[in-house]
Amino acid sequence: QLSCLLKMVTLHGIPKDWDSYPQDLLLFLSPSDYAATGNCSQFFTNIGKANVDVLPREAPQRQQLLLEALECLRIPGTQINKENAEILGWLVCDLGGEYIRSSGGSLLKDLSQCGSFLPEQEEAIRDVLSSGNTTFGPPAAWSAFTLSELSGLIPVLDPSILQQIPR
Repeated sequence: QLSCLLKMVTLHGIPKDWDSYPQDLLLFLSPSDYAATGNCSQFFTNIGKANVDVLPREAPQRQQLLLEALECLRIPGTQINKENAEILGWLVCDLGGEYIRSSGGSLLKDLSQCGSFLPEQEEAIRDVLSSGNTTFGPPAAWSAFTLSELSGLIPVLDPSILQQIPR
């Protein structure tokens, strides 16, 4: 339905008031098409607020959006800072393990909002948390507040991490 609606809305070109349309429509629009009405980082900020469930994880459009977002933000290598993670929104949920490891703790809060992870992502999250090189410190220093902040990542924790957390 959204794809069809997009065709109707863009029949005579990209509307100037694009930001007044539902953000879910942006999932089916190319960033280069949007560029006529705004900049690409604004496009991906809006994408990051759209409903992630509209596109399945394995959908080619979703994978393409992540690639274009990384290019738009001119992210060299695999390290993502907090500012770029904010712009990416739910797209951080699609980042591979190498991005999670390279970015250290800067992605943890954003990742805790994701519904599920691929095995390589889970392993990378465990590696980052186990290292203790995050704002949360090592698991032995965690408190109830820390666990609240990381609540979406608790299912990823393995026994070696869980055993270190103080009661």
